[in-house]
Amino acid sequence: MFPFALQDAATRIQSQFETVLGNLRPLPLTQAMGYATRGGKALRGFLVLEGAALHGVSPDRAIWPATAIEAIHAYSLVHDDLPAMDDDDLRRGLPTVHRKWDEATAILVGDALQSLGFELVADPRCHPDAGVRADLTLSLAQAAGARGMVLGQALDIAAETATTPLTLDQITDLQAGKTGALITWSAMAGARLAGADTAPLRRFGDALGLAFQIWDDVLDVEGDAETVGKAVGKDAGRGKATFVSLLGLEGAKRRAAQLVHEACTALDIYGEKAETLKDAARFVISRRN
Repeated sequence: MFPFALQDAATRIQSQFETVLGNLRPLPLTQAMGYATRGGKALRGFLVLEGAALHGVSPDRAIWPATAIEAIHAYSLVHDDLPAMDDDDLRRGLPTVHRKWDEATAILVGDALQSLGFELVADPRCHPDAGVRADLTLSLAQAAGARGMVLGQALDIAAETATTPLTLDQITDLQAGKTGALITWSAMAGARLAGADTAPLRRFGDALGLAFQIWDDVLDVEGDAETVGKAVGKDAGRGKATFVSLLGLEGAKRRAAQLVHEACTALDIYGEKAETLKDAARFVISRRN
């Protein structure tokens, strides 16, 4: 069930991107924005759509924040790949935006996608209640900015030149921002749309986000670039502390499995309706890219 639901979410989000971007001027910038938003798993958008369905929210509303979070995620990847950051040549098995176009275009693509994300959650078609839209917009800004993802990225950059490697607690805090903040927002968005209690989905998202990052560290050791779709082995090459370097490969896998169990347990309150979300959590530590 889950693979079909994930693919369906990716297809619907891609269609929404095509509609939204089709309303913009046909410039190389717009073409590059479309390029940057294609080819991903759309896991974050899937979490929005599934969480909304869990609360009886119309898919026609949920598609707006689902596409918004994928726009924000895509922007972060485009900027993360730049020479000033990770200097990557591949993303999702294809040349990164700054390689296919140039650095200036990549910067503008990231800027435009970030703005687009906020535009989508602020659109009245997302929800008729301006208060709900404001809540989604504020919480997304907090998850994406200097309280969340950008903070995590800044801590990650600082760690590369630190005189001593980060501790496990420090890496956990770093990744709660860099990777976890957007995943947790995605998990909670459906409850926000419905005006429902967000606490169970917050617990689910927090555990899932950390498991996701631990498994990324595992793939950096075990994966190959062709399957993963980007360079691997870079963390070890830089001497960075990771969950694998601190816990060992098998220890990191066990910790990821524990977190997935925590994520699934958080959803027990929803009964059988949450089985697809539980399958998504299990997928996070079985994926090869």
